[in-house]
Amino acid sequence: MKKTIALLLCLAMLFALAACASKTEPAAEPAGSEEAAGTEAEEVTLYVFAAASMTETLDQIIALYKAVAPNVTIVPTYDSSGTLKTQIQEGAQCDLFISAAQKQMNQLDAAKDAEGGNEEGLDFVLSDTRVDLLENKVVLAVPDENPKGIETFADLGTDKLSLLCIGNEDVPVGAYSLEILNALGIMDALESSGKLTYGSNVKEVTTQVKEGTVDAGIIYATDAFSAGLTVVDEATSDLCRQVIYPAAVLNVTENEQAARDFLAFLQSDEAMTVFQSVGFAPAP
Repeated sequence: MKKTIALLLCLAMLFALAACASKTEPAAEPAGSEEAAGTEAEEVTLYVFAAASMTETLDQIIALYKAVAPNVTIVPTYDSSGTLKTQIQEGAQCDLFISAAQKQMNQLDAAKDAEGGNEEGLDFVLSDTRVDLLENKVVLAVPDENPKGIETFADLGTDKLSLLCIGNEDVPVGAYSLEILNALGIMDALESSGKLTYGSNVKEVTTQVKEGTVDAGIIYATDAFSAGLTVVDEATSDLCRQVIYPAAVLNVTENEQAARDFLAFLQSDEAMTVFQSVGFAPAP
């Protein structure tokens, strides 16, 4: 009997010691918890300058990217590529630039000399990030019901046309328009007869056509699609050069890796599906 009582007392003491130990020892951390806490992504804001013709598609892609990188806030600025290039040159905060022509990107790229378009010797582009992102088409668009019956670029040189809207010559869509009108040999005649009016970017040209204040406008296929305009002709290679949109991270960025990651996403199948939905194509 005494042995039994002694045994029970020993067991009780052992249980009591175990309980004390469990209270004084810190609880074990779940495996990987410190690692998980250490990998919480830092909040980043990226400033993206993009050609005005990308407004609708890039807004959609930015929304999609939030699911991929929730810590990244992207602030887009849309305007003519020439205006954006000037703003970058003058010190505007920009991490990623997408131009509607090679010219404006070349002007900022130190890898290009004066003959290559960088006459001022500017150095803003991280050249190893530069890619040809998209291809667009230049088209002739008309207002609803096409009141003047304009069907081709050649019709712009006839009495069918009273007023044509094109972009200023210092913006890509304007430069492409001048190529077309000069190739047709009608630029001087249109100018001297007062049949030309200008927009500071492709959206302004599109708006004038949409509102019917002009008989026709030369714009991008993507803008015509987004605005629901009727396209009557598309410029062929004998009228103007290929319309390529280059993109690059700028060397003034404070968030280079985040900018590189977003540029990579713009080249993904998911982003390209959005671009192609309005008429863009991957650059060849």
